[in-house]
Amino acid sequence: MNLDYFDKVARLVHVNNIRVTKGGELVASKDYEDPLRRNIYSATKSVTSLATGIAVEEGLLSLEERIVDLFPEEIPTHDLGHLPECRVRDLLTMGLGQERPWLMGADRAKLPAEADWVKEAFRFPAIHRPGENFLYSNVGPFLMGILIERRSGMSLLDYLMPRLFSPLGIPRPTWETDPKGRFFGAGGLFLSIDEFHRLGLLALQEGKWKGKQVVPSSWIHECRKKQIEGGPYSYLYWLGPNGSFRMDGKYGQVSAIFPGKEAVITVQSDCRGEDHAVLMDAIFHNLYDQL
Repeated sequence: MNLDYFDKVARLVHVNNIRVTKGGELVASKDYEDPLRRNIYSATKSVTSLATGIAVEEGLLSLEERIVDLFPEEIPTHDLGHLPECRVRDLLTMGLGQERPWLMGADRAKLPAEADWVKEAFRFPAIHRPGENFLYSNVGPFLMGILIERRSGMSLLDYLMPRLFSPLGIPRPTWETDPKGRFFGAGGLFLSIDEFHRLGLLALQEGKWKGKQVVPSSWIHECRKKQIEGGPYSYLYWLGPNGSFRMDGKYGQVSAIFPGKEAVITVQSDCRGEDHAVLMDAIFHNLYDQL
């Protein structure tokens, strides 16, 4: 693969690293900065999705359970709106129907040190019916991680170590926690470019890694489908052109999976503002056209 054009883009938008695999072969690999573990931001949400698929397979939870039944001590007793209608699946689709995004980076920074983020997650009522309105927010994936912790009886990271990270050869990573020490399922996971790329390859291989089914293939299939109207979104994966789906985090942390090309393109970056659109264009046009 020719990276001449991408090199120019990389320097313009501050790409740190890139890996491209096609047909099981690494066809492009370049480090513009040292391949350190970096925050993959909201691409973490897709890891929480994989945890959910595993938990569903293990019978720990069902997508049809009601949210109000799962968090009885944290949900307020009034002004719920449509929250009683919300199910677990709505935590995965950005379809909870709340009136505004919440628990985003700036929100968390302003919360008191003693705040209970689970209670905070229900600060705003669901003014729309579940699945009726796409609204990107950190509430759903955070609560999804909390639910897995409660049902498994262990932290989200401890749950994932033997089930996902260790099978992929990923040593215990750093991960943001809330004030009570609970892992933040919506962001804050630190991975190297190669670790991040392996997660993309796992999705390409329908949840299989070195002959072992790590994540149910049926779950990966669902993550490739549009799950909510009003947004190109599935179960904590973004949907893209040419039948692609991707893990996507702030500042250009992207692992884009192209099943039709048997390929994965993964980048870690520090791009801001309009630079993000330039990076995505390079991935989905220049690099894709060479696959």
